[in-house]
Amino acid sequence: MARRHLKPLSSYFLSPARRLLLLTLVLSIIGLFFVFEASVGEALQLLGDPYHFVRQQILHFLLGFVALGMGYLIPVAWWQKISPFAYAGGVILLLLVITPGLRTEINGAYRWLYLGGFGLQPIEAVKFAVCIFFASWMSRHQRLLPFLFLTGIPMGLVMLQPDLGSTIILLSIAFTLYFVAGGEWKAFSLISGAGIILLALLIVISPYRRERIQTFLNPESDPLGASFHIRQITLALGNGGMLGQGIGKSQQKFSYIPEASTDSIFAIVAEEVGFIGSVVIIGLFGLFIWTGYEIVTKTTQGMYAQLVGMGIVTWITAQISLNLAAVVALVPLTGVPLPFFSYGGSSLVMILFATGVLLSVSKPP
Repeated sequence: MARRHLKPLSSYFLSPARRLLLLTLVLSIIGLFFVFEASVGEALQLLGDPYHFVRQQILHFLLGFVALGMGYLIPVAWWQKISPFAYAGGVILLLLVITPGLRTEINGAYRWLYLGGFGLQPIEAVKFAVCIFFASWMSRHQRLLPFLFLTGIPMGLVMLQPDLGSTIILLSIAFTLYFVAGGEWKAFSLISGAGIILLALLIVISPYRRERIQTFLNPESDPLGASFHIRQITLALGNGGMLGQGIGKSQQKFSYIPEASTDSIFAIVAEEVGFIGSVVIIGLFGLFIWTGYEIVTKTTQGMYAQLVGMGIVTWITAQISLNLAAVVALVPLTGVPLPFFSYGGSSLVMILFATGVLLSVSKPP
């Protein structure tokens, strides 16, 4: 009787795709827990129900994993066929966001569309549209002037919201794909320098962004006004120390930190689990990014799939980096949500959907 060939256990548990799916599940569950931890005070104060926000996030979580499954099942090649329409649709959505009569102002910015009582942030869908469109465009050519034009349209519309953080993410995706697709180093350096100069100019000419920079450089300038947010975040980080205050013992979540369950959620995490716990969570993010990169480099589906995967990995990496850097005061606060953790349906569902597409990149052709 022929001896049956047994596969090593690592082939079942440690393949990049399985590892990415496991990390996605772990990060999402930890994120759900901390959404509850960070939002309980606000939910109780505003709505009289401490579980309101976490119930909403559980619904987003379930919808997101359905979206992840859809992203995995749809062939990567299909995205190339619809990429021009996705890009055009994204531009239209961004136009609608800033159109008088349709736009909704929240905290001085226009980032939401409300249709039939349902709110969404179009920028989350636009990030994915940019990934699949530029992956398709650059898999065929890397002409510099058309690239700058096509990149500038969504960037300009996002800056009009204004949303500097998302602009940086779109730039990161587009520039990374240009470089990976084989764009010239000299041209890449020129457009990178031009992009930095442009961002600096946009900051200087905008009172809103200039105030953010001044607050970042001098947090003591207005402790009860413009500097209040970053000072409360710093207090939360300091309270956490090495081992944290303990689960459920954050003080800053009780209305001291604005947007504690959204953009600033990692400050609550750090206060409760401390430096060591924060390093563990950041390590999980790092392993997620590395695994995504591993999937991209090992794909056998061709250049388009590789570029789509690289765009998604860049998107998630840039978003994690910007959020964490703002929380520890390395960069000004930009309003970028932390993937898998921050409260919000548009961000969580689209991140999980994009993860499904990344998993699809790992499939054999």
